[in-house]
Amino acid sequence: MPDAVSKPVPHPGAQAATPRLFVLELNAGCIHSMNVDGSNKKTIVTGCRFPDGIVVDVEAGHIYWTNMGVPSLNDGSIERADLDGRNRKTIVAEGDTHTPKQIILDKQAGKLYWCDREGMRVMRANLDGSQLETLIEAGHGDADRRDQTRWCVGLTIDPRHNKIYWTQKGPDNGGQGRIFCANVEIPKGETAEKRSDVKVFFDGLPEPIDLELDLKSRLLYWTDRGDAPRGNAVSRASIDHKPAEPEIVLNHLMEAIGIALDVPHDRIFVTDFAGSLYSSRLDGSAERNFLYAQGNLTGIAYAEIPQEN
Repeated sequence: MPDAVSKPVPHPGAQAATPRLFVLELNAGCIHSMNVDGSNKKTIVTGCRFPDGIVVDVEAGHIYWTNMGVPSLNDGSIERADLDGRNRKTIVAEGDTHTPKQIILDKQAGKLYWCDREGMRVMRANLDGSQLETLIEAGHGDADRRDQTRWCVGLTIDPRHNKIYWTQKGPDNGGQGRIFCANVEIPKGETAEKRSDVKVFFDGLPEPIDLELDLKSRLLYWTDRGDAPRGNAVSRASIDHKPAEPEIVLNHLMEAIGIALDVPHDRIFVTDFAGSLYSSRLDGSAERNFLYAQGNLTGIAYAEIPQEN
């Protein structure tokens, strides 16, 4: 059987591409780029203010990432840079989002989506940061903010059905974590705070964090940093035929945070807060801890970067 981190073979005539991981180190405020086995690691951005979520726009040659900032100061922001970290630019200014977490890209629509934890929101904007919108508002004000069941953390989009999924993690190891689903667009005549289309996909989870969607198999994957046996894990479930309980595909992690899928090559990449990077097949087999003690790791993104001629 092929190794879980083997490099993909390009199709004849296709432009050669190099698979790379982009990983956020929260405590050091850095973004690292590396091969999928952890080799050729480079620090491409420094001086980030508690980075948490990252996404890659290969076509435009950009990375976007969220800076949580200091939650009590309401000073989160979103930045953009080239794939090598150059031409860094703030696109969502400090305070225009409270504590931004996981971020995703809808390239076709030209939109960025992210969760805002203490802001208790799901938000989006154009790729230049303009047209800032709130799509989901789970609470408002300091009293609601103290209720961690309202904190929005991870998200993903199902473009086939124009649905958005997001996590509200609940208190640490509280067993009150939930995954929600709603239409991407707010129903006509309704508001981000009062939407009739919001549904609970799963509840009673330890502490769900980031989400990824395998569009081919229609499987939703998520990390959970809560306690074992259902936490410290990566779980998955069909979004079209929801099971009674999610399937755990990876466990024994140390506060799992970031997740990235490479569906064509049957692999998952995961970070945990203890500083480890893991890979496995999509079903959790062939698990490999290929880097450890790398600092407090949060977001991770996978991309195939075209090689220059």
